[in-house]
Amino acid sequence: MTKSIKKIWKWIDDRSGFTENIVPIIKHPVPPKAKWSYVFGSATLFCFILQVITGIALSLLYQPSSSEAYQSLLFITNKAKFGNVLRGIHYFGASAMIILVGIHMIRVYITASYKFPREMNWISGVILLLCTIFMGFTGQLLRWDSNGIWSSVVAAEQLGRTPFIGKYLARLLLGGDTIGGQSLSRFYSYHVFMVPAMIFIFIGFHLYLVIRNGISEPPKAGRLVDPKTYRAWYKNMLKEKGVPFWPNAAWRDVMFSAFIIIGIICLAFIFGPPVLSGKPDPAVLTTIPQPDWYMVPFFSLFALMPHKIESVAMLLGPILTIIILFSIPFISNSGERSPIKRPWAMYGVICVTVFVISLLVIGLKAPWSPHFNTKPLPLSAIKSKNPDSTIVQGVNLFYTKGCEYCHKINSYGGIDGPDLTTIGNRLNEQELKIRIVNGGKNMPAFGGILSKDEINKVVAFLSTQN
Repeated sequence: MTKSIKKIWKWIDDRSGFTENIVPIIKHPVPPKAKWSYVFGSATLFCFILQVITGIALSLLYQPSSSEAYQSLLFITNKAKFGNVLRGIHYFGASAMIILVGIHMIRVYITASYKFPREMNWISGVILLLCTIFMGFTGQLLRWDSNGIWSSVVAAEQLGRTPFIGKYLARLLLGGDTIGGQSLSRFYSYHVFMVPAMIFIFIGFHLYLVIRNGISEPPKAGRLVDPKTYRAWYKNMLKEKGVPFWPNAAWRDVMFSAFIIIGIICLAFIFGPPVLSGKPDPAVLTTIPQPDWYMVPFFSLFALMPHKIESVAMLLGPILTIIILFSIPFISNSGERSPIKRPWAMYGVICVTVFVISLLVIGLKAPWSPHFNTKPLPLSAIKSKNPDSTIVQGVNLFYTKGCEYCHKINSYGGIDGPDLTTIGNRLNEQELKIRIVNGGKNMPAFGGILSKDEINKVVAFLSTQN
């Protein structure tokens, strides 16, 4: 039996050239001190492979039809064996992939590994980063719930503000002037065919460049990169000190990647996939588009910026960011690589990281949006000890008319508007009536919405909050 297997393998190896062509690549020499900080690129690749496997498994049950997509996801989540876990793995795998590709690029930037001769490594990495983010964005609409479609509408509206071509870009994204069944088909094509194909191409190109140019050696203060002499120096260094990638360096990549995959699976079992927010219905306006966490910083930035510069910022911001990312290896492709000698690089990374995390934290709270899922204010939370029927009705109106979506009272309600826990100390009844009738700033005027009797009941309730 053993002889037969060896004979079969010898035939396959002879015809495929595996030992002759693949083994030298696997065992190519790498710098001896390329250790744990180099594992994030390989872990990103493993996560992508996981995404491909789980994506194929999901596609066997998912139906990319506007009439069936939501129901097929409900079936996958609630009835298909391990379907809930499968969706969870795909979701957390996407999150892990975005985090890892971000960390990998930060490591490359801090150590200036984008310098000669690895400029194209950086450029292909930037393209892979953009593709990864776009994959995450298109995947959200495929859930075909209210949250997914409204998030896509918001993105299309932002894209539509581009001068001259905005309307056509929005049509390209949605597949028409409005969101519908054609949008689902368009996003399915983006998510399953077009973007993965680009990722496969650029991963192959990226790995080819890694083999061709070699893994960058750990930087050392005072050791400058000179394009005229670097290739010869690097070749001699590998000849003298280099170690085979397999197994001397690869075991760290495999171990770390296995740890990440196990972590993703555990998270999928413990937390499951994101909850579907309900079947999409354009008539339901009480929905706050809440994109997946990796898109939240973008939404936060647009929500916080002044309205006067919104359109300009939405157009120029992404364009300038992409131009800067692509231009980095051309601005400085030689010289010092050590972070110790390049404190501005560390400072820039810290500032960007703090900025993005801050936007994420603020975006998850979404203080600029009404909280439609807030719970009604219980009578035990109001300050009146013996509330009469007028006050009780005022409490109910405060919730049913949407006031509590924006205003908080005793930890109940939204945070878009001022906290009204002690409003009775700040405004008298007449001032309260004027504010409710006329509105102010972002608050709509309720004079034409509430009757005089309803206004009196709400004011009677608010007056007790002192």
